[in-house]
Amino acid sequence: MRASFAVAVAVVVASWFIVLPQARGQDLSSQEVLKSIDAGKNFLVGQQNADGSWSNTFGRIGPTSLAVMALINSGMPNDAPAVRRGLEFLRSVREEDFSGTHETYETSLLIMALAAAKDAGRDRARILALTTRLEGGQNTGQWSYSLRGLNFTGGDRSNSQFAVLGLREAAFAGIPVSRATWLVIARHWLMSQNADGGWAYSGRPGQGSYGSMTVAGIATLNIVKTLLREDDLKKDGTVNCCGQNEDEDLIDESLERAYRWMETRFAVTHNPGSGSWLLYYIYGLERGGRLSGRRFFGDHDWYREGADFLVRNQTPRDGGWRGTGGGDSDPILGTSFALLFLSKGLAPVLINKLKFGPTKGDGEIVGDAWNQNPNDARNLTEFVTTHPKWPKLVTWQVVDLPKVVRHGSVGDLLQAPVLYITGREGAPKLSDVEAALLRSYVEQGGFIFAVAGCDRPGFEAGVRDLVAKVYPNGEGQLTRLGADHPIFRAEYLLDPDSVELWGVEVGCRTAIVYSPDDLGCLWERWLPYDPVGRSPKLVGMITQKIRIGVNVVAYATGREPPSKLDVETDPSDDGLNDAVERGLLQVAKLRHSGNWDAAPRALHNLLMGLNKESLMASTKKNSLVATDPDLYKYPVVYMHGRSSFTLGPKEAERLREHLSRGAVLFADACCGSAAFDASFRTLVKTLYPDAEFKRIPPDHELFTTAVNADLSQVRRRVPGAGDGPIDADVQVGEPFLEGVEIDGRYAIIYSKYDISCALEKQSSAACAGYVPQDALKIAINVIIYAMLQDVAYVGAK
Repeated sequence: MRASFAVAVAVVVASWFIVLPQARGQDLSSQEVLKSIDAGKNFLVGQQNADGSWSNTFGRIGPTSLAVMALINSGMPNDAPAVRRGLEFLRSVREEDFSGTHETYETSLLIMALAAAKDAGRDRARILALTTRLEGGQNTGQWSYSLRGLNFTGGDRSNSQFAVLGLREAAFAGIPVSRATWLVIARHWLMSQNADGGWAYSGRPGQGSYGSMTVAGIATLNIVKTLLREDDLKKDGTVNCCGQNEDEDLIDESLERAYRWMETRFAVTHNPGSGSWLLYYIYGLERGGRLSGRRFFGDHDWYREGADFLVRNQTPRDGGWRGTGGGDSDPILGTSFALLFLSKGLAPVLINKLKFGPTKGDGEIVGDAWNQNPNDARNLTEFVTTHPKWPKLVTWQVVDLPKVVRHGSVGDLLQAPVLYITGREGAPKLSDVEAALLRSYVEQGGFIFAVAGCDRPGFEAGVRDLVAKVYPNGEGQLTRLGADHPIFRAEYLLDPDSVELWGVEVGCRTAIVYSPDDLGCLWERWLPYDPVGRSPKLVGMITQKIRIGVNVVAYATGREPPSKLDVETDPSDDGLNDAVERGLLQVAKLRHSGNWDAAPRALHNLLMGLNKESLMASTKKNSLVATDPDLYKYPVVYMHGRSSFTLGPKEAERLREHLSRGAVLFADACCGSAAFDASFRTLVKTLYPDAEFKRIPPDHELFTTAVNADLSQVRRRVPGAGDGPIDADVQVGEPFLEGVEIDGRYAIIYSKYDISCALEKQSSAACAGYVPQDALKIAINVIIYAMLQDVAYVGAK
């Protein structure tokens, strides 16, 4: 019995569209944080003086520097009126304007504010003079309030940490800071650490430790560890990558004690060990966590807990923050500290460095073979942020494989789009659970970057074992990347003959890349400036190796790492959806002679997206050829590919008959494949030789809220043409779909730009197509449009 498909859908959809409870979880979203940041910025702007400064009892230079830093890091451009006027004031500061009582703070913060503006042409000479002045004010590795004259008055660790931060920002702005300065800083903080692992405000060890000084110690030692690394060259001028550094070992031992102090005393509601300076402590907590590459102190996710506390305790009346006792009870300082925590801590995580190895009975990893080069991932991310098309700040963190397994969620891995695996010895030996976790990570858009360490043969054998464990049926094969692979021009033009990279193809992209060259050893020695005496040969080697790293992460991410608070994982499918249930929407994937399953999870993810829209769809994988008798069970047929293909005469005839009964064919060319596109156009001509295959008008109801989402403006990645570096722009505009219209409805809907790889989150910088969020919206609209056609659909008889 025939029935109107629209009527049938209306009946079924009435039962499908269930209003789900909007239960808000405890997890904080990036939107909530950004809303809080906006309110804080508005408060600070409202406190600015007519001359461009901010002022309080601490004067004008320090508060203005801190406020400008907070606004820039919160996303305000340099030409925004408040930032522009603030910078103009700071650039007008003369030496005699510094106060004797806050001179170290003022000098350090001024360096940091000018460095944040990243206008070297205008500010380099000024930063150089301030840096020279700041270096000259230290006394045995510490600073006091004044920089004037010889400083023999001792110091404190609050002034000292700000001096270190100022010198670091100067160094990363390309201003050389003497190695001797970093050495005495390291010595002071190592010698002044308390037996419990924390630090006091001043004096010798033995005074009470508290949180703000302990996170200051963590940040300081991580900074000096980065900037003290020696070249350690062999006789042939190459780097000794496998040696041990005793000074670095001492710093690491000190840091481990400090981490344990924080793990047992962690708090965001108070400054541990102190009754005041809470927001000052929280500002330091961000630096300690970010610069150490730690997401957790113990079981505490420092950013989530700190951000949640700040958002809940922001003053609703004006959007500012005020601390509890101490100087940060001043709203300009308190709000600046809070904004710096929220904005810098929200920076996307680009790389997770995998911590692995043998474990003790409590599950803790023994040894540090995974961490031969402690600063490799840190330096690569620092280098990336110097590039204009990347976010201003990206970070890295260490992820502990046994802990991820205990948590039982791939979400910990998905916080970063790149999982970096390296080691002094072999690659990790995976359990079945760990292998399944890594496979799920890759399937949900993650990318694995393995880099050999000292024992290249052992590590390479381990990588091959890892690939075989993750893909036991031979789906993943490690093969050398060809000269035409886009990774060799993802950011820089690399010579494929001299750069050896191996990869594993997974669906739409190369999802695992292995370098047999010890790249991390040279990343470890990267500095934002070339130290005095460094050989040109070594400079060239470091430049080449770090460019390889940038190309790999650019290919993997398209320069768009995800928000750290909004990581999405595929929910477990309801068992009901894995059965072909009467009344559930069914979509079949069409097999063809080409690469018909290039994006194996794309359809699954689309159907899960439909379920989130409360439109119940079966996520069971249904793939068939066009001559399969079951084809008529499916009102929507989906196909894609990355290569040329054909359908035989009988297949084309059955598909045409199916479409004439009211079904819809939805297709796309994976990553804009020209070969698939040409074959698909041939197929359309075969199916409907007299019909026009034309663009669907941008104002068609398919793209409107009459169907589902408003698609008037969508984002599409457009890789640059030619053989130069891939310069992929994300363009915003009208969607471009084509189709064949039969009796007033579109029986074929096609995108020559990628949708499927984006649905898998598997698209790379070289993939021409829609960004994942908009690809899903387009695909959902297409499916709902197909269901709502006013035609008589005849299914299986």
